[in-house]
Amino acid sequence: MKSKIIDLEKLPSIVEALKKEGKKVALCHGCFDLLHLGHIKHFEAAKQIADVVIVTITPDIYVNKGPGRPIFNEMLRMRAIEALENVDYVALNKWKNAIETIQLIKPNFYVKGKDYKNCQDEENRSISLEKKAINDVGGEFIITEEMQFSSSSIINSYFSPLSEPVLSFIKTFKEKYSEEDIIKDIEELRKLKILVIGDVIIDEYHYCNPLGKSTKFPTLSSIYLKEDNYAGGSLAVANHLAQFAGKVELITCLGEKDSKIDFIESKLSPDIKRKFFYRADGPTPVKRRYIDTHLNNKIFEITFVNNSHIDKSLENDIINYLKNAAKDYDLIMVTDFGHGLITPEIIKCLEISGKYLAVNAQTNSNNYGFNHITKYKHASYISIDENELRLPFGDNQGKIDSLIRRLQEITNADTINITRGQKGSVIYKDNIMIETPAFSSNIKDSLGAGDAVLSITSLCAYQNVNIEKIAFIGNCIGAMAIEIIGNEHPVYKKDLIRFIKHFLK
Repeated sequence: MKSKIIDLEKLPSIVEALKKEGKKVALCHGCFDLLHLGHIKHFEAAKQIADVVIVTITPDIYVNKGPGRPIFNEMLRMRAIEALENVDYVALNKWKNAIETIQLIKPNFYVKGKDYKNCQDEENRSISLEKKAINDVGGEFIITEEMQFSSSSIINSYFSPLSEPVLSFIKTFKEKYSEEDIIKDIEELRKLKILVIGDVIIDEYHYCNPLGKSTKFPTLSSIYLKEDNYAGGSLAVANHLAQFAGKVELITCLGEKDSKIDFIESKLSPDIKRKFFYRADGPTPVKRRYIDTHLNNKIFEITFVNNSHIDKSLENDIINYLKNAAKDYDLIMVTDFGHGLITPEIIKCLEISGKYLAVNAQTNSNNYGFNHITKYKHASYISIDENELRLPFGDNQGKIDSLIRRLQEITNADTINITRGQKGSVIYKDNIMIETPAFSSNIKDSLGAGDAVLSITSLCAYQNVNIEKIAFIGNCIGAMAIEIIGNEHPVYKKDLIRFIKHFLK
């Protein structure tokens, strides 16, 4: 039997030919991770209004329904749908939603299930755009009324890819909190006004194909393939915050000679107010990483940065600006990567500002052993990784709860969040320690995951959200962030809400 699976690019000519024959074409689009009776009835309803039913599948890279999803990869999902009598063609979509697909193939009908009736919900905002797209090509948007099932609920109940510790955690968590509780807390963050100060980092990813050792010299030889550049450091943090908070301002320092200003402006959310200072003695920090495309391993790195502290004149200018700007904000967030901007005097200015102070002092190859979180004596919220907790104390064996308490005594932080990679996280407040397992082990790129966690959990801490909920939200964000290559885009609020809803079904 001829396969129903077809390349997306071939569909426009097929649909055009079908229309010339007087046939009506319906497009159904979705993830369809676990094919169930609701899906079958949905396709059956589409077949009742059209002569030909086309189903396009969300690619694996765009499936955002919780850790371990999709359960079945895109080819298996297409093969399952191909077997259905009421489906005529199946194709793999190229995009996150069906907007471009509708514009490409111009079906008579775009058909969705009745759970998509509420197009005003931010989570389903793309449905409104898809509805506009079908209207623009002269088609009709139709909602079917078949019985409803939830793939996520079925998968979570019977086919969950999650480990036993995660399943046990979620079971206990759901007994205390509902998805509505969590989403309400997230929505409340839009009232906040955030001032961010920290180092800019431009992350360059140079992809290559390693050939092996050179025949003449003891060097690794590689073939260059392509390059992608990303906005990291305080830029990434500001972009994350712009998704959740009501107002965000970024204060940072660029290089006078090689500022990268055009690139930065192109990557920074237009909603972010920015104040750029310039140092004459160094470039805007750039970290150039060479990556093996086969295993996605970073094999070499070159940095372009002056790690020395900014000069006194520039320091005074920043402090004077900070004193005035801080008055307009609820919370100050410090992203300290140890590249010269956050001086002792600037720390002092921040600590006496009277504002809620959320801090990350990161350890990296440029400052290893010299950028300890313990230089802060009056932080409100700290989010660092376990290595950054252990380094100031020179202790790689001690119990993590003891080290957290020592850090609290030094920094006077109200809340401390420690990320532990595949071990999950530990959060501390009011002498209560909460451990949360990692929700995902599928790491595409861990770069920037800690920045994403800091960005949103600090807002929750400021709002006095229960620390169990902060830990849950933080681990959801972490699971999403490690799926993003090089801060290509922020963790979108609508995606986080969708992730939580599917995770807690």
